[in-house]
Amino acid sequence: MPQIISPSVLSCDFANIQRDVEMINNSTADWFHVDVMDGVFVPNISFGFPVISAIKKHATKPLDVHLMIANPDQYIEEFKKAGADWLTVHYEACTHLHRTIQVIKAHGMKAGVALNPHTPVEVLEDILPELDLVLIMSVNPGFGGQKFISHALKRVTRLKELINKTESSALIEVDGGVNLETGKQLLEVGADALVAGSFVFNSPDPAKTIQDLKAL
Repeated sequence: MPQIISPSVLSCDFANIQRDVEMINNSTADWFHVDVMDGVFVPNISFGFPVISAIKKHATKPLDVHLMIANPDQYIEEFKKAGADWLTVHYEACTHLHRTIQVIKAHGMKAGVALNPHTPVEVLEDILPELDLVLIMSVNPGFGGQKFISHALKRVTRLKELINKTESSALIEVDGGVNLETGKQLLEVGADALVAGSFVFNSPDPAKTIQDLKAL
């Protein structure tokens, strides 16, 4: 299966968000990656429900929504209403992770779990068969434009082994510092989906950059 490319709209031009959504629609990208931050779980604040709903209104591809928030359970239904197709919560933010995953699926969304750079991938072994996606953070969550943490390559390799061992069908997505060099390395060790924000939107031709990532 060709790799999934999910441009992060956190890095788009907010004053021209419809233009950038249309660019992604017309590109070879597969998903829209939407980072939600609450200023509590991470030291930054981003999109709320109205912005996600506005993106959904114009998007012709699935919304891959990544919750970097405390207490995500209380908002799952709202994210479904706002248009999330994939909903990823952080392992570190969920006290009852299995229940959270069940609720996400009960609302008709694909369920993912994200891991911060310091969290061992082994913590997900027992729940992997229930997951549609695991998001490996290759930077510390909260801000775009950070340098890739190379240890993520070993984590993807180990996670791929666990997915095969548990006969899970979960996709491996990686977010943080993804470019043509790191993207190629990640795909070689088993990543299925790449999130790219500043690398795409800071480039002279974002659609061409997406195409280049898709062609890796």
